[in-house]
Amino acid sequence: MSTEPTTGLTLRGELEDCIGRLERGELTVQHLRQLADGIDQGRPRNRQDIMYMQTLFSSVTSKVNGMALIENGQVVHCPEDPEDWPYESVLDAINDGWRIISFPNQALMMDNAQTYGMGCEFILEKLR
Repeated sequence: MSTEPTTGLTLRGELEDCIGRLERGELTVQHLRQLADGIDQGRPRNRQDIMYMQTLFSSVTSKVNGMALIENGQVVHCPEDPEDWPYESVLDAINDGWRIISFPNQALMMDNAQTYGMGCEFILEKLR
């Protein structure tokens, strides 16, 4: 069998090829290194987009009253008019593929006279 990297196969196909070589006793360290090199070269690294959303209440259906967005490593200036924001609620963002990575800190909502937060802040991410 050739030690040349397999071409035209998906990552799953290349793994299946390695499994077959292993079962036949033909798998070498070189095969695995070629597979690893192909993974590093052929798969783009994911970028993480981050969105901060402030709401009045801790519910994901609560209306958004503030937001900030980082996309492709750049701060995106959101429109000043809330009518032009991409989402009206956290749930709208979730339905568009955003994932919550931080829920509002409930301790900040214990005593409105003693807190200095911006309401309930959700932090969401989207991998591209």
